[in-house]
Amino acid sequence: MKQPTSIRKRLFYQLAAVAAVLSLAFVLVVRGVASQAAEGTQDDILAASATAIADSLTSEDGEVTLELPYSALSMLGTINEDRVFYRVMVQGETLTGYTDLPVTRSPRRLDTPTFSTEMYRGDEVRVASVLRRVANTATGSEVVVSVAQTRSGLAAISRSITITATGVGLLFFLLATTLSLLAANSALRPLRRMTGAVTRRGPSDLRPVTAEAPKELVPLVDALNSFMGRLRASLSRTEDLISEAAHRVRTPLATVRTQAEVTHRKLNKPEHKKAIRDMIRAIDESSRSAGQILDHAMVTFRADSLALDPLDLIALINETCDRLAPTADLKDIALLRELPDSSVPFNGDGIMLQAALHNILDNAIKYSPEDSDIAVRIASGAELRVSIADQGRGFGGMDLKDLTTRYSRGTNVGDVVGSGLGLTIADEVARAHGGRLELSQSKEGQGACVSLILPYV
Repeated sequence: MKQPTSIRKRLFYQLAAVAAVLSLAFVLVVRGVASQAAEGTQDDILAASATAIADSLTSEDGEVTLELPYSALSMLGTINEDRVFYRVMVQGETLTGYTDLPVTRSPRRLDTPTFSTEMYRGDEVRVASVLRRVANTATGSEVVVSVAQTRSGLAAISRSITITATGVGLLFFLLATTLSLLAANSALRPLRRMTGAVTRRGPSDLRPVTAEAPKELVPLVDALNSFMGRLRASLSRTEDLISEAAHRVRTPLATVRTQAEVTHRKLNKPEHKKAIRDMIRAIDESSRSAGQILDHAMVTFRADSLALDPLDLIALINETCDRLAPTADLKDIALLRELPDSSVPFNGDGIMLQAALHNILDNAIKYSPEDSDIAVRIASGAELRVSIADQGRGFGGMDLKDLTTRYSRGTNVGDVVGSGLGLTIADEVARAHGGRLELSQSKEGQGACVSLILPYV
């Protein structure tokens, strides 16, 4: 199964990627601008040095002479101890300086220096050249003054700027990613707030979500509210359907059974009586199965929206015993109610608890022999314990944990009509109320004891 993606992570990664691109652009731009600025500074100093030398040119007796000023070259020696070279050419002939210094870009206009980068004596040098016209003849001579300097100092400056810019860019990236994480959390805070508002609701709370949401989440909230409205209507229809089905299934089966009993009394032939008895047994089995299946559906449905109404357990037990007393009387079974005189208050779902008690007591009557007793007790302490003990067949040595599984029945009750849902219903009711169902052998000897244990709510 594909793992769900995280909006928070995606938003954070996207913002971090933008921060990384901006940091890289910052480093490149600062490095480029700083390198151009350093190179321009070097060019200005070279041009100033060449101009200072050119200003020192003079003409004596028709010859161009030069008294090299110290300041012209000393101003270049301050940059990282770079080596400095110069060359003065009159009409293309070297007057002084380094005769092999390459000058590939000779100036064409007065007072307009030219610059070039050359390889000289194994090093890269930057060359600045200026043009002067010295009046040593009638027309004057063109003198080209070139000054060169190695670029190691410029490279050192560039490296220093690059390191500084990289450090600043890294700090910017770390700061930007931290702010990106905060921005991602802030952007998702309304979603978490809305999620919390829905999560804190009970299972039966299907009211529309009214938590304040950003404009982008309004369609989602509207869709969620619409879905909960449809779900609320569907659950209401399901509850009505279960109640209606229980009524419409049980009533016709009861009528058919009554008619079959009347017919059974009127028949004389044994084979006819046997056929009617088989039909009555089938009707009983169908009626019980249909009734318990509907009870189980009702319990399952109501467990998702558990009601916590104030109840009196004594009154609830007495009502259940009164309903099943006629069935017990048919087998001369006495229902012994060992109950407190005062009421026992409890908050829970009365319909579900009555269904659990009805199924437990009905099982006790069904599996008890004639002329026996069934004890109904209630004990209160740290928990409420409602116990129903009979003198019937017991559980037949079966694993008691398996008896709460749907459609599971004991090995010693095959001749008795049953669906295997009674204890399942009681167990689910107990668990829905935060309690449990305990099965044990009756303390009076033969028989079974079923206890519904409920915590105080």
